[in-house]
Amino acid sequence: MSSESDHPEQWAARILSSAEPLVAAISRATVTVEPPLDADINALNEALTRVKSLLAQPSEDVNHDLLNLIGAIRGYGEMLYEDVELLHPALQSALPQLLSAAESKQAIASDESEALGVSTSEAPGVILAVDDMPENRELISRLLSRAGHTVISAVSGEEALELLETRGVDVVLLDLMMPGIGGAEVLKRMKEHEDLRATPVIMISGRQDMDQIIACIQAGADDYLLKPFNPVLLQARISAGIERKRWHDREEEYRHQLERNERFIRHTFGRYLSDDIVSQLLEAPEGLELGGDLREVTIMMSDICGFTSLAERLPPPQVVSILNRYFEHMTGIIFDHGGTIDEFLGDAILAVFGAPHRQDDDPERAVRCALAMQEAISTVNAENEAEGLPTIQHRIALNTGSVIAGNIGSDRRAKYGCVGHAMNVTSRIEGETHPDEILISAATRNALPRDAFSFGEARHLSVKGIEDAIVVYPVLGMGTSHA
Repeated sequence: MSSESDHPEQWAARILSSAEPLVAAISRATVTVEPPLDADINALNEALTRVKSLLAQPSEDVNHDLLNLIGAIRGYGEMLYEDVELLHPALQSALPQLLSAAESKQAIASDESEALGVSTSEAPGVILAVDDMPENRELISRLLSRAGHTVISAVSGEEALELLETRGVDVVLLDLMMPGIGGAEVLKRMKEHEDLRATPVIMISGRQDMDQIIACIQAGADDYLLKPFNPVLLQARISAGIERKRWHDREEEYRHQLERNERFIRHTFGRYLSDDIVSQLLEAPEGLELGGDLREVTIMMSDICGFTSLAERLPPPQVVSILNRYFEHMTGIIFDHGGTIDEFLGDAILAVFGAPHRQDDDPERAVRCALAMQEAISTVNAENEAEGLPTIQHRIALNTGSVIAGNIGSDRRAKYGCVGHAMNVTSRIEGETHPDEILISAATRNALPRDAFSFGEARHLSVKGIEDAIVVYPVLGMGTSHA
């Protein structure tokens, strides 16, 4: 920026003097201008007239107002210079003198006019121009429209905030000095607004106040241009702002897509897997690789007593209804107690406590879960009876031991599950459990807090495939330590 901007009144007087041949040519009846250049000629002449009035009767902030008008004069002059061959010869000869006084690079180096002109933008966007001075709004609109942008204008900070609530905008050009809500306050409110804070803001001001510039940048402004601004520099800043907005919009769309995918995965797989496994799948996709690790878990197996004969005498839809109702109630209880469904085996549920995430109270939560499931069977039967279906009994077995837990299967089809001797022991205990009974192994009982539950007499089971007898205990309910 030239030092001319430090003395706007002197600069404006020199521009008026240099514009006299141009103004005289405009006033001549024989000098005509065809549309759309006639609008630019009229706007340029209006700006010159307002400068003359300001110098004769200075306003309260004359320097600020003069810089606005000088910017308009230079801007309209440069747009006319781009089509100078279409102008009347009298205007062609007078225009360079005016541009020189306004310090236009197009007049100083006319051979560079093509490079300095405002070309059509490769990425046109929606620009909000906020300025209380009509000549500035009109100039910005003309300049940026020629580059292919859509320009909407606001005459105040209040109107700008209203427009931002209803219109999608790529870049905001924001005048700092305005009556009412000023540019700094508009910037502050935008950066506090969740939906607006990513919109690039370019501050425009006629004041070369470094502290003010720093304050705006710190408040979140993306750039700061001084009046009168260079149209080419403005276009470059606009293009950079649009690119930043485009990247942000793409990132937001990608984030929303990820959120939609996560909701889909949770909705789809959450019907079969516990929240723990779904979260692990989402947060650590590498966990989908085949393999597992050795860990101690408490295994639960439950099934419906006499289900085979039940299925033989009932129509398939009724059998499915009984199964679905049972699974719906029991699965919810298991998930509520932090268990993981390994799989459904016909009418049986196989669940584990301690995989994929182990907690110190896994055995205790497993027993509490079994008691809650035992209590819930009355609700299941009430619903069955209401539909004319038979009541059911079930049995639950628990065992604690070491297993291999992880993704098991092939690259094309795999599931999170557990394998190991402790799984087989649980299955054998479940086969010896009486209807409506909870039977736990000695290993599970030894892992429970003292007096947390009450138990029946120990039983010793001799089962096929396991050499040693299995010691088990019926769970009768909560113990004396239960509050």
